[in-house]
Amino acid sequence: MSIIDEKHYTEFLKQAHRYGDSKLTLCSSGNLSWRIDDNLALVSGTGSWVPTLKEENISLCNIETGEFLNGVKPSMESTFHLGIMRQRPEVNVVFHFQSEYATAIACMKEKPTNFNVTAEIPIHVGREIPVIPYYRPGSPELAKAVLEAMKDHNSCLMTNHGQVVCGKNFDEVFERATFFEMACRIIVQSGGNYSTLTQEEIEDLDVYVLGKKK
Repeated sequence: MSIIDEKHYTEFLKQAHRYGDSKLTLCSSGNLSWRIDDNLALVSGTGSWVPTLKEENISLCNIETGEFLNGVKPSMESTFHLGIMRQRPEVNVVFHFQSEYATAIACMKEKPTNFNVTAEIPIHVGREIPVIPYYRPGSPELAKAVLEAMKDHNSCLMTNHGQVVCGKNFDEVFERATFFEMACRIIVQSGGNYSTLTQEEIEDLDVYVLGKKK
């Protein structure tokens, strides 16, 4: 008997397919996780295809120990998925993806230092997007670097690999990943001839869009 309700699996599959339909992941690239209570998370299984994920490929994991409880081995990147959830209790969804333009930028020799090409980026993705050096996928070194970057950021770029975003729910993470990809598409398609928001313009957004006091 499952120790969680079937509706959790149904929702996880729905969101995985939604992300895949938006071309944020291709075939077996990328992985997704969802906190379903304080110490349990669903994680896409190792080698699974997020766009066509099946229930038998969903792993139920103990967030604290990393143990998988239903016999399904989680993604090899589950170390940083669960680690982000441990260090940030407000985070319920973690998504590693390899969308077309963001991954192109991840492979550039000269990467952008500022992604704030439209208002959506500082508002939803983050004013700063940390860039992590290349480490082998699934390695302890990669997990450590992602955890360090995501302590106080909601998005990061992994050199020659892909992207990670996190948030409180599926919609927030979907929005974050989509705008991350949009910014990278603008940067690539502009041929490097693009402008970014100034610090003053970003602070103006804080006041008039986010309602923060100066």
